[in-house]
Amino acid sequence: MPLSACIITFNEADRIGDCLASLAFCDEIVVVDSGSTDATVAIATAMGARVLQRPFDGFRSQKQFTVGQATHDWILSLDADERVSGALRASIEAARADGFADAAGYRFARLSDYFGRFLRHGNAYPDRVLRLFDRRHGGWRGKREIHESVTVDGPVRRLAGDLIHYPYRSLQHQATKTLCYARMMAEHDFARGRRASWHKLVLAPAWRFWRGYVLRAGFLDGWRGLVYAYMRASYVREKAIILWLLQHGQPVDDPPRNDPP
Repeated sequence: MPLSACIITFNEADRIGDCLASLAFCDEIVVVDSGSTDATVAIATAMGARVLQRPFDGFRSQKQFTVGQATHDWILSLDADERVSGALRASIEAARADGFADAAGYRFARLSDYFGRFLRHGNAYPDRVLRLFDRRHGGWRGKREIHESVTVDGPVRRLAGDLIHYPYRSLQHQATKTLCYARMMAEHDFARGRRASWHKLVLAPAWRFWRGYVLRAGFLDGWRGLVYAYMRASYVREKAIILWLLQHGQPVDDPPRNDPP
């Protein structure tokens, strides 16, 4: 059963090589780039990927466009900061040898690196994602461009093995990414009539921390688990604050400046 790997990129020269190397078992690799200014395109092309250019208009839309460019119907969709582990590759190849006969899609755990070690507890793991699917029965559907996910019409099975994830290059990268995602999600919610309240501002971040760090044993990941839990709570707080500002007509961006000539 032929398999197409699909990836979207923007300035991923430091990570795209390892991602593509882990996909060597796929029949083709399609990369849709949104104007990288580093060596991303050159690296992907040199490693045999078919690279296309498209302006970025949202994570979901970009990923679904990439799926549409694939030659084959069975899709393995990854981000540039992800790699297929050996165990997961074995599971995928076993399912492919059976013709993907028992499912319209497959879900597997994602294991994230955080400051040099993998997080195996809390809200970080197993973080199961549906990334292997038959595009004739689903894809990156819906209207939400952030925190996008694949849905399929038909049975979904689990595969053994982890999708290895390297989400952050540094704490600054995480903080910037967190604020960007919080804003995108708040704007999505605001456009659809959702509103913030005092308990979302105060209680929701506390609950996110408590659930991940205590109830789901994030503390077992040591200081990394503590920092991760705080940062995830910060995302919830920032999203609620931005939504609050939007619904009260307050600025989220700096106002335009009229500098003297």
